[in-house]
Amino acid sequence: MTEPTARPASSGTPSGTVPATEPLGAARAPRPRKVPRIVILGGGYVGFYTALRLRRRLGKREAAIVVVDPRSYMTYQPFLPEAAAGSLEPRHVVVSHRRELEGVDVLTGRVTEIRHAERRLGVAPVEGEPYEISYDHLVVALGSVARTLPIPGLAEQAMGFKQVEEAIALRNHVLTKLDIAASTWDPELRRKLLTFTFVGGGFAGIEAIAEVEDMARDALRFYDGISADDLRFVMIEGSARILPELGEEMGGYALEQLRKRGIEIHLSTFLSSCVDGHVVTSTGVEFDSETIVWTAGVKANPVLEQSDLPLDRMGRVTALPTLQVAHEDGTVVEGAWTAGDCAAVPDLANPGKFCSPSAQHAVRQARHLGDNLAKALRSAPVEEYKHKHVGTVASLGLGKGVAQVYGIKLRGWPAWFMHRTYHMAQMPTFNRKVRIVLDWTLALFFHRELVALGRLHDPRADFRDASAPRPKAAVKPGAKGDRAGSRAAVGVAQG
Repeated sequence: MTEPTARPASSGTPSGTVPATEPLGAARAPRPRKVPRIVILGGGYVGFYTALRLRRRLGKREAAIVVVDPRSYMTYQPFLPEAAAGSLEPRHVVVSHRRELEGVDVLTGRVTEIRHAERRLGVAPVEGEPYEISYDHLVVALGSVARTLPIPGLAEQAMGFKQVEEAIALRNHVLTKLDIAASTWDPELRRKLLTFTFVGGGFAGIEAIAEVEDMARDALRFYDGISADDLRFVMIEGSARILPELGEEMGGYALEQLRKRGIEIHLSTFLSSCVDGHVVTSTGVEFDSETIVWTAGVKANPVLEQSDLPLDRMGRVTALPTLQVAHEDGTVVEGAWTAGDCAAVPDLANPGKFCSPSAQHAVRQARHLGDNLAKALRSAPVEEYKHKHVGTVASLGLGKGVAQVYGIKLRGWPAWFMHRTYHMAQMPTFNRKVRIVLDWTLALFFHRELVALGRLHDPRADFRDASAPRPKAAVKPGAKGDRAGSRAAVGVAQG
């Protein structure tokens, strides 16, 4: 198996790569190269911003930079609820790696194992045989994945809410259920179709249910057969309150506002089963739901277990405040760096704790990591990361929100405006900022689009149906030409 050259396509300068002819999994000592190669695992907040920072800090003859990620874009997750609700175009909440990371080699594939002692890792592309690449410095920015539980029916019935495709799918799913419910006379089916269940009362779950509920009620003006009372939105949360990061007062305000809108919120409750859409909770509540969205927490990317890097009990890579990977005794693992959701980084602003898995920390850690790695390559001393959390903002739907910034508590429209302003400012690239502002500006004059894009998840379905052979239906005697009788039958059925 030959190792990819990992050479920046935009430059003719040598990347310092060394082809490998050993088969996958073969052990060998790292070979010296003219230009050190930095491999960044993950293209999310940390991976994207680190690559951007390194490319600005280091010349192409100082380092070759490679980003490995299953997706060729970075998703700005705080905007996923607005994308699901139709307030933002989904393509505007993602940033292309290849377009924005000029001079950085992008490999679209999944990391399968990390052998840092050998400075090698395995990559499984979307298609084709897996391969290995070598490196001199490694940045572990694999982020997190949904933390699921072995609940009966969960894997078969639920959907997650961490990626842009899941936001698109949820939007189409909800609008499709409204279409189907408006076209059926079965009351039990209608109730199941119009019941939307979200599990997890953190930021992702609360913002998702608030935005989608807002969208669904907005869409009802086009459905004469469905009233607002027919919609049922249910939130299941295992702890005693929602949005714990906002504190008891502001979290309580958000809870009160959501309940005033008719959203059922079951606190200190766990999902026990959802087989075939029949939801059963730990408190004995049972109901049928066609929509189950799982937002109950995250965990470090499990591929880290296939590595020789030091991990804590939660599966995160242990690190120093300098963002260097280190053992529990403080011994630095040379050539390894980490940040973000998959890293246990000490929070110097809160001694004894670790940095929370938030975009606020991830973006700042990425820039700090890029600076430190550039300094290390130039034999300069590295600095510790320290950031005091400035506050928290959350959207509760269009024009509604809750925030606590620098100790100032905001509610309603001011909090919603703060939420949008902050995240627009954090969105990378001027291009995306402008597109997002244009989306919001157009929404002032035009209603959001409330059209389900049908079988977007399976675009070949109609073609397969048209290509499949169909048996000829038997024609009953006297049925030919009986159009008036057919119209009468339809009229009776509708009456």
